[in-house]
Amino acid sequence: MTSSPLIRALDRSAVTFILVLVAIGVIVPLLNLALPPSSPWHVPTYLVALWGKYVCYALLALSIDLIWGYCGILSLGHGAFFALGGYAMGMYLMRQIGTRGVYADPIRPDFMVFLNWPELPVYWYGFQHFAYAALMVLLVPGLLAFVFGWFAFRSRVTGVYLSIITQALTYALMLGFFRNNFGFGGNNGLTDFKDILGFNVQAQPTRAALFAISVAALILGFLICRTIVASKLGMVLISIRDAESRTRFLGYRVENYKLFVFTLSACMAGVAGALYVPQVGIINPSEFAPGNSIEAVIWVAVGGRGTLIGAVLGAAVVNYGKTTFTSGLLAPYWLFVLGSLFVLVTLLLPRGIVGTVRHYRGAWRERRNAAHGRGAQAAPKPAE
Repeated sequence: MTSSPLIRALDRSAVTFILVLVAIGVIVPLLNLALPPSSPWHVPTYLVALWGKYVCYALLALSIDLIWGYCGILSLGHGAFFALGGYAMGMYLMRQIGTRGVYADPIRPDFMVFLNWPELPVYWYGFQHFAYAALMVLLVPGLLAFVFGWFAFRSRVTGVYLSIITQALTYALMLGFFRNNFGFGGNNGLTDFKDILGFNVQAQPTRAALFAISVAALILGFLICRTIVASKLGMVLISIRDAESRTRFLGYRVENYKLFVFTLSACMAGVAGALYVPQVGIINPSEFAPGNSIEAVIWVAVGGRGTLIGAVLGAAVVNYGKTTFTSGLLAPYWLFVLGSLFVLVTLLLPRGIVGTVRHYRGAWRERRNAAHGRGAQAAPKPAE
């Protein structure tokens, strides 16, 4: 009997990785809530929010690794799907402010009152309900990715041309969201959030809960990706990555496979953006900047393309470095550090951190097995 793709996906490294994530998702909130600030083991609330942001970035990197590492689709515009999911959640959070805003309008957000908007736009309807906002978090990025992918993949746009088009897509969205007449707060974006599901977003328990939910979303995203790559679908995706023309010649509808995995990846990025916004406290058009999407690709390259675990590790490592190097005297040199890191990884560690470790571990196992084989052949036969 053939085991299910999920069972095949849970090898030793995957199970270990999931257990580490579970431990982080449980221990960090406990150290924040259960211990007093005077304790040396206490995790401050600001660190919980910062690490929660890292987890959201890790989910974004995971979505990019799924399409780039296993299907060969290099998207330089995945920040657009991340930002759209964030805006969907931000609209829900803005509708929860009500009369507690500066202008105390029960329906319209403050920026609409300031700009003399007579009424709430139609596309803001329904965002006072969390279920509707959660649906939009998935539907809006997924629908955009589906429409974009439908035309791009059926036109057989590939390689650098596809990367440039995705970059143009996110840049166009950034320019649109910067305009005040779009109804999304212009260059200031959406901020001053109060509640989420009735809980104060600034409260310590809410921060800890958002961190735990983000870790749970990362685990779920990892399981979905591992299940896909361990199935027959994953084998087809890898064949598309390595030899697209040959895969099409064998009778596979390559564009359908690409469209499915691209849309799924966009939905994952949207969820990451939705979890990011309440923890950071703001969403503005700068999240659409093409540089953000390029930086996310660097996370995947540093951690290890086509490893999934490497994407998560790369996002955490690079963003920790960003937090360190963008403060104090090193702040003006962060972009140089990031560019140098990408060049060094490309030249010295082309497989990324996790890919390199796996390569040398596999080579070591082969040498060990070969040594055992030679030892068994050289052993004298027992006397009869």
